[in-house]
Amino acid sequence: MGKKDAIVYKYYKRVFDDYKVLVAVNPIDLTGIELIVHPDEKVEKTDMEFDEDIYEDLEVDEFKESSPLEFQLYMKKDFFERKDD
Repeated sequence: MGKKDAIVYKYYKRVFDDYKVLVAVNPIDLTGIELIVHPDEKVEKTDMEFDEDIYEDLEVDEFKESSPLEFQLYMKKDFFERKDD
């Protein structure tokens, strides 16, 4: 198991009127992933590099700590979807 496997990410979520944003933050190097989940369940994934103010920024923007399970389910959504032939 490599060092990256041992990192415990911090997860945050904010629900807007018609979409939600989920964020995973690596607390060691302040990198992470942002997922935007649209009303049609389409998921946009963006690799992020944060600064040391990320936790304050998330609080100001009204993000709440959330479940790693929810984040991972959206992250792997393509894996679970049945594709039309």
